[in-house]
Amino acid sequence: MSILHSVERFIRRHDIPPTRFGRDAVRDPRFVFDLRLGREPTDRMKRRVEHFMNTYKGSF
Repeated sequence: MSILHSVERFIRRHDIPPTRFGRDAVRDPRFVFDLRLGREPTDRMKRRVEHFMNTYKGSF
């Protein structure tokens, strides 16, 4: 599964705006929009995103 697919499922499941997800996960509010446009994140960035999703507690 691609990182974009995982992120899209996560933001739908948790009802998080894409800008909020990007800001909280990787300090980049445009992250999800850039992924949608074809941005390929580095392996380090993918690990940061996966860590954020795996440890998310649902409190903002």
